[in-house]
Amino acid sequence: MVENALTTSRAKLEALAPVAMAPIRHHVFVCTGKSCATEASADVKKAFEYELLARGILFGKEKKGKNPRGSVIVTECASVGFCAIGPAVMVYPDGIWYAQVSTEDVAEIVEYHLLNGRVVERLALLKLPAEGKSVSPQGDRSPKWEA
Repeated sequence: MVENALTTSRAKLEALAPVAMAPIRHHVFVCTGKSCATEASADVKKAFEYELLARGILFGKEKKGKNPRGSVIVTECASVGFCAIGPAVMVYPDGIWYAQVSTEDVAEIVEYHLLNGRVVERLALLKLPAEGKSVSPQGDRSPKWEA
């Protein structure tokens, strides 16, 4: 009986959030925080949406012109802590942070990175997980990370 309840709950969640079952390969976050917004990050987000729509890979509802079987999601986010390098774009699950992205850079990121798996090195600032400073208490085998 517990299994039926879990199956029913999962089915309800999947109906509410179809993205849970979508073949998503990449999630692109475009910072639209204050500093990035002054550098036209909203235009960068629109450029990603336009480029991905044109290629038929932007995930979303068909009635909104998107592809319910699309493989890329674009999300705007607030400050990511790199205010001086905006607009910042993060690509997951790859963990690549791009800096000072312009609308002219978007097609290159889509073509090289999202479609062909090659990082656009001239824009890449950081790859996560980054090598951080490991801080492990004596006897604790799981590393703790410090910024």
